[in-house]
Amino acid sequence: MSFIVISLSALVVSALTLFSGFGLGTLLMPAFAFFFPVEVAVAATAVVHGANNIFKIGVVGKHADKTLVLHFGVPAILAAFAGAAALGYVAHFEEIARYSLGAKTAVITPIKLIMGVLMLMFALLELLPRLRKLTFDRKHLLVGGILSGFFGGFSGHQGALRSAFLAKAGVSTKAFVGTNAFIGFMVDLARIATYALMFLLAKASSPLGSGQWPLILAGILAAFAGVMIGKRFLHKITMHTIQQITGVMLLGIACGLISGLI
Repeated sequence: MSFIVISLSALVVSALTLFSGFGLGTLLMPAFAFFFPVEVAVAATAVVHGANNIFKIGVVGKHADKTLVLHFGVPAILAAFAGAAALGYVAHFEEIARYSLGAKTAVITPIKLIMGVLMLMFALLELLPRLRKLTFDRKHLLVGGILSGFFGGFSGHQGALRSAFLAKAGVSTKAFVGTNAFIGFMVDLARIATYALMFLLAKASSPLGSGQWPLILAGILAAFAGVMIGKRFLHKITMHTIQQITGVMLLGIACGLISGLI
């Protein structure tokens, strides 16, 4: 049963998030959490996410807009290191509220509120017809890259902000998907390197044992298949559809963060 749940989740989510550019980690982690402890589920999701980004580079990376990668991606990488450092500073900040919803315990924290409000604003930009016509001049991409990278290093939610900015950059669907994949891969490398260094310095044992790897491998292969399915229909997807998908997912994750359920 575990292999069926993880494989189907990874397949469907990977296909959908190829267009939005974010959400694989957020949506796949709960599936792993059904079968692994939370800390193991987070690590397993990170492995699948990183492998999927590498695969996406090979499939759609050639469509990446080099100017966007340079002007948005490089600031994002640098800001990701700053975000990771800031995480250590605010880690001791107390939660604002905690409540139970059935078996789920929701925790509201300052960073979740900040991220949730930001994503809610970007969701409105994608979903409201009047605001959807707005575009971001490329001179503002530096700001977008810094925000995306910082919160990526801080909370891991860099993809949503990145997609919100790139969707307004006036590029084609293929360029949007390719650029998103390439920048996501670059930021993942920075994050993985930072976390690996922290892991070595702490001399901690790996949360992933040999028993978890078959299920993780199944998730990786299913995610690869999802990318290929998504790519097959890429030419049929318009930027308007991309904006709608991005907006709906932003709205859902924003509500989850603000309510403390994510």
